[in-house]
Amino acid sequence: MTVPTAIDRKAEPNPLRVDLARKVLLRLQGEDAKPGQRLSVPELAGVFGVSRTPMTGALEILVELGVLRPAKSRGLEVALALDGVQIDALLPNSPLEAVYQRIMRDRATGDLPQEVSEAELMPRYDVTRGTIRKLLMRFAAEGLVRRQPGHGWRFSDSLDDDDAYRESYEIRLIVECGALASPRFQIDPERLASIRRAHEGILGNTAQSADGDAWFGVNAEFHEGLASFSRNRFALEIVRQQNHLRRMQEAAAFTDLPRERIIQSCHEHLAILDSVEAGDRDWAGALLRRHLMAASEFRWPL
Repeated sequence: MTVPTAIDRKAEPNPLRVDLARKVLLRLQGEDAKPGQRLSVPELAGVFGVSRTPMTGALEILVELGVLRPAKSRGLEVALALDGVQIDALLPNSPLEAVYQRIMRDRATGDLPQEVSEAELMPRYDVTRGTIRKLLMRFAAEGLVRRQPGHGWRFSDSLDDDDAYRESYEIRLIVECGALASPRFQIDPERLASIRRAHEGILGNTAQSADGDAWFGVNAEFHEGLASFSRNRFALEIVRQQNHLRRMQEAAAFTDLPRERIIQSCHEHLAILDSVEAGDRDWAGALLRRHLMAASEFRWPL
């Protein structure tokens, strides 16, 4: 088997594209993608909430690394078995991504206050104002921070107390279950199949524990995917923003998750997908409501 080599740090491309490449590779591993599996740029751009340009750039990185290759007709396909590919060795986090993760953890633990200024953050993380501004704009795009009138930035209210946690699930029940009842609801077959593969890949993994970040990505894509089928951009925005809030809060909360809970959640998700595909959205909504109400009792993403 051809082993891909790590990205050349001297010629490192845009950090956003490197981060997207990591996420695509993690997703492909999660769904146990096989050599020859086709990839769709529009589908992946929709999944990760970016335009086609950065997604195309991310896939080009994976082509250069030998992970993907041009398909015989058009587009790209998986070039090799991915189960043995070490993502951190192949695509190390950029310095920008490392600072982003540090800010996430510091905010999650309360070490970073809710209101901050660029001048305060620069020496704290030993980076330039331009770097801090890029990071804050990224957090703003994720709905996690907003610029204060005059100067400074304020992080969104976090899920660090019982009231906020309960309110988060209340809005998710309203929006996600309501999205299934949208009169414009329409399945994207490719995206649904991709979501299903990701869950089946986790079920096929015999490890006794699951990587928290990997599961978070699969779980978030399930909930965002259902919301996207409603064809309501505002519903999808709310679901994405809640996922970003959960990712920030849980950044320092866990690394490994109990496999039995992951398995149960996967089966619940697949039952909802089965009902959606069968055209029984009322039953899918009932299953989703029960799933979210049960998940609200746990402190990990389900």
